[in-house]
Amino acid sequence: METITQERKIASLTVEDVANLADRLEQDDYNTPFEALKDWHLLRAIAFQRRELVEPYLYLLDIETYDES
Repeated sequence: METITQERKIASLTVEDVANLADRLEQDDYNTPFEALKDWHLLRAIAFQRRELVEPYLYLLDIETYDES
């Protein structure tokens, strides 16, 4: 059920939402490392489902061509 919720969330994201997410990651001003990791995983999930939204921020993911994904 969690996957469906995340997929719906990703489907409803806008360019502005992703830009705000990327900005948070670039600022790296989180209270805990887990908050940053949660945002990073969300950006990565968006990259797999809606790559066009993440294109400008792929450098934040550091995905290599040999990635298991």
